[in-house]
Amino acid sequence: MFKLNILILFIFLSLLSSCSKEPVNKSIIKEKSLELQVQEAYEEAMKAFNDGDVLYAAKKFNEAEMLFPQAVSAPQSALMAAYSYYVQDYYGDAIAELSRFLKVYPTHKDLGYVYYLLAICYYEQIVDEKKDLQSIVNAKKNFNIVLKNYPNTEYAIDAEFKIDLIDDILAAKEMYLGRYYFDKKKWIPAINRFREIIDNYDTTIYAEEALHRLVEVHYTIGLIDEAEKYAQLLGYNYQSSDWYEKSYSLFDKTYEKRKKERLKTYKKKGGGLIKKFKTLLE
Repeated sequence: MFKLNILILFIFLSLLSSCSKEPVNKSIIKEKSLELQVQEAYEEAMKAFNDGDVLYAAKKFNEAEMLFPQAVSAPQSALMAAYSYYVQDYYGDAIAELSRFLKVYPTHKDLGYVYYLLAICYYEQIVDEKKDLQSIVNAKKNFNIVLKNYPNTEYAIDAEFKIDLIDDILAAKEMYLGRYYFDKKKWIPAINRFREIIDNYDTTIYAEEALHRLVEVHYTIGLIDEAEKYAQLLGYNYQSSDWYEKSYSLFDKTYEKRKKERLKTYKKKGGGLIKKFKTLLE
């Protein structure tokens, strides 16, 4: 009986020993490194962007930035999020992303591009100069920042061109209001609008007309000396223009009549020459 108990104990210990030698499978979850997560998010965003799913791309670019804000790639991810919104014409979201970028990365090397894209977002929202004044002002403000602070960048050239177009838009608005006040016989507001063009938008296509309108307004209300002053200024800068001829005709009532007579004579002579020329070719 004792031997039987010893045998049973030996067998039990042997089984216990053999079990302890078997390998123990442990469940180990290998977590991805933060850098790898950022890289995967960025690559997924780029794929979505290239596939045309720009809204999802913007979301993934934001995710790549937020996962590791201290990473070198974080600013690039933020810029790509803004650009993704821009290409889909989500200008409000793009502007919000770019404004945030300026606060989070105020010393980034690509700030010239950021201000340029911000200006473009405002610029492309301009539809009507009479309604979209805030977009016009914000676009010009940011284009001017590009010209002033980043003059040697490729964005500065287009910024200068866009500012000229914006000035034309602003001058058009002033001209529209000036004509409106003139038709309503509100002389002082009309003069102020036309003067605004001369003072601040003298390089635009509306400068000639603004000078003529100033001649017209002052002549109409009897301020002949003032009218002559603007007429001389118009003649000095744009003597060969139609607007100068219109101003000149205000002071010389026979001018338009003589002009029409000269035009009739010219057409008759011109018609004869063209007829002779055709005859020679026949």
